[in-house]
Amino acid sequence: MPTGVALRDAREQLFEAAERILARSGPHGLTSRAVTTEAGCAKGVLHRHFADFDDFLAALVQDRIARLDAQAAALRAKAGTASVAGNLSGALTELFGPVAVAIVGLITFRDDLRARLRQSTPAGLPLLSEATAMLAAYLTAERDLGRIAAGADPGTLAPTLIGAGHLLYADRTGTPPADEAVRAMVASVLIGATT
Repeated sequence: MPTGVALRDAREQLFEAAERILARSGPHGLTSRAVTTEAGCAKGVLHRHFADFDDFLAALVQDRIARLDAQAAALRAKAGTASVAGNLSGALTELFGPVAVAIVGLITFRDDLRARLRQSTPAGLPLLSEATAMLAAYLTAERDLGRIAAGADPGTLAPTLIGAGHLLYADRTGTPPADEAVRAMVASVLIGATT
C-alpha cells in the first residue's frame, strides 16, 4: 500500500471505510487490514490515530452514538405533530440501518470492545441504550402533551420498541422489513398507551 498519500480527515475516512465493510460483510469482515485497504491507506495510518484496533472500534461506536444526538433532537421536535406511531416508526427505520445493526453485532461479538465501551455506557448495550434513551425522551414529551396516556411508562415502552425493532431488522441476509411491519409492531407496543 503506498505511503505518503494525503488523507482529508484520516479518522473520518477510516470510519467511513469501516462502515462500508460492516454494511457489506458484517462484523466478521471487519479487520484492521480490511479497513485500511478499504480506506486506501497504509495500515500504519490506523495505528497513528488509535492505540490499537479495539481503540479504533470503540471510537467508531462512539462516533455512531454521537450521531444519535441529531436524531434525538429531530424526534423530540416532532412531539405533538403527525402521529406518535408514525414518528416512532420513522425513528426506528432510521436507527436500524444496516451499519447500526452490524455495529450491535460487533459489540456483542467483541468482549474487549464491550469492556472499553463500559466507560461511557456502564449498563445495557452501547448504541441501543442511547437509542432507548432517545425514544424514552420522545415518549415523555408526548405524554406531557397528552398524546400518550398519563399512566404510560416511557421507561418500559422505549426498550420494548428497541428490542422489537432490533428483532425486525437483525436478519442481515434478508431485506429490511416493510414499513407496514414496522408500523404494525409500533402500534402493537403502543396499544393502550396512546390517547
